Amino acid sequence: MKTVLVVEDTQAERNMISALLSHAGFHVAVTENAEAGWKWLQNNNPPNLILLDIVMPGESGLDLCRKIRENEKLKEIPILFCSSKSEDFDRFWALRQGGTEYITKPYVPQNLVDKVVQHIS
Repeated sequence: MKTVLVVEDTQAERNMISALLSHAGFHVAVTENAEAGWKWLQNNNPPNLILLDIVMPGESGLDLCRKIRENEKLKEIPILFCSSKSEDFDRFWALRQGGTEYITKPYVPQNLVDKVVQHIS
């Protein structure tokens, strides 16, 4: 079973994404901030994809993305940013930091599932 790590600070968003991806047949690991996401990555087998919010308390998703890209063991994992930041600059900057894909909240649930499937099948 493919694993998706979700790093998202909003409880409702975590629950919805987890339910969507679980229903689509993925194993979902959830953390509530970048620091917890990094800790999870250090203590578990690498996931098949990381779904990452940008704006969170403490480290941002961009900070975590840069750390992941600098790590030999993790650098090839697709990173799907899912953020309410909707300006072209936000998308450009997230992809420039190493993101694979960028989805703006609110999103169509099936589009999120489709993007995950696209990058890990």
